[in-house]
Amino acid sequence: MDALGKYLRDTMAELKQVSWPTQNQAIFYTILVISISLLVAVYVGLFDFMFTTFIDYVITL
Repeated sequence: MDALGKYLRDTMAELKQVSWPTQNQAIFYTILVISISLLVAVYVGLFDFMFTTFIDYVITL
């Protein structure tokens, strides 16, 4: 139990040293991550569609 207490005390000490983002920074980075995720999803989806269409074309020859 002593190891757990030391771990929790050390964790709390480290968390006090963390530089937390402001609310505006958190909102900006959240929007940025969602936007980039959507762009990557569209990009990958487009290539998936193109490759699937190509494979279907090759198979039906």
